[in-house]
Amino acid sequence: MVTLVMPRLLSFEGTARRSASVTERNISTLRSAYWVVMVSGFLEPVLYLFSIGVGVGALIGDITLPGGEVVGYAEFVAPAMLAASAMTGALSETTFNFFGKMKFVRLYEGILATPVRPIEIALGELAWAMVRGVIYSAAFVVIMTLMGLTTWSRAVVMLPATLLVGLAFGALGMAVSTIIRSWQDFDLIASGQFALFLFSGTFVPPTAYPEVVRWLIEATPLYRSVDLIRALSTGTTGWTQLLDVAYLLALMALGLTVAGLRMTKQLCK
Repeated sequence: MVTLVMPRLLSFEGTARRSASVTERNISTLRSAYWVVMVSGFLEPVLYLFSIGVGVGALIGDITLPGGEVVGYAEFVAPAMLAASAMTGALSETTFNFFGKMKFVRLYEGILATPVRPIEIALGELAWAMVRGVIYSAAFVVIMTLMGLTTWSRAVVMLPATLLVGLAFGALGMAVSTIIRSWQDFDLIASGQFALFLFSGTFVPPTAYPEVVRWLIEATPLYRSVDLIRALSTGTTGWTQLLDVAYLLALMALGLTVAGLRMTKQLCK
C-alpha cells in the first residue's frame, strides 16, 4: 500500500515544484513598467463602477434579483465588475503574454530542455496569472466594502470565488492561445471579451432580454462568474451557485487539458 502511494506523492510534489519554478521565473523578471500595466487594468472596472454603478445608478434606482430580492444598482453592478476584473487579469497574462512567450520568444522551448513538462509550464503560467488576478480582486473587494456595497464577512468569501473565476478564465486563455496563429487573432479575442463584458448580466439582468438571448447569456462563463460572486456579495446564495462552481471547475479542467495537449504537440516535435 505504502509503495503504491509514495510514488504518487513524489510525482505530485515534483509537478508542484517544477510548476512553481515557472511562476518564480516570471516574478524574477518583473520590471517597474509592469506595475503601470497592472494599475491600468485595475482602474478600468473601478471607473465603470463609479460612472455606471454609482452615476447611472442614481437614475435607475433599485434592481430586483432573480430570487425576488431588491438591491441598489451599485450593489448589482459591483460584483459583476469584480468578476470582470478577475477575468481581465487572468486573460491578460494567459493570452497575449503567453502567446508571445510560446510562439515568438520561444521561451518554453528552452524551459523544456529542463525536466519541466508542458502541462507544468501551463500550471506555472496559470499560477502567475492568479497573482495578478488576486491583486486586482483584493483591491476591488476593499473598495466595494468601503463603499458599503457588501460586508467584510461576505468579502472574505468572495475572494476565493474570484480566484476560481481567474483560474477558469486563465485556463481558457491558455487553451485559446495554443490555437490562434497570429497577433491579428487577438482582435477577435478582444471583441469576444468585450461582448462577454457587456452581455453577461453585468449591467442588466438577463431576464430583460428575449428568452433565446437570455439562455445564451446564462451559458457564458462570465455570466456564471457574475452570478456566483453577486450571490455571495448580496447574501442570496442558493443551489444555482453549485452549478456556477461546477461550470467554472469544468472550464478550468478543459482549458488546462487542451493547453497541455496542444503545447505538447507544438513544442515537443
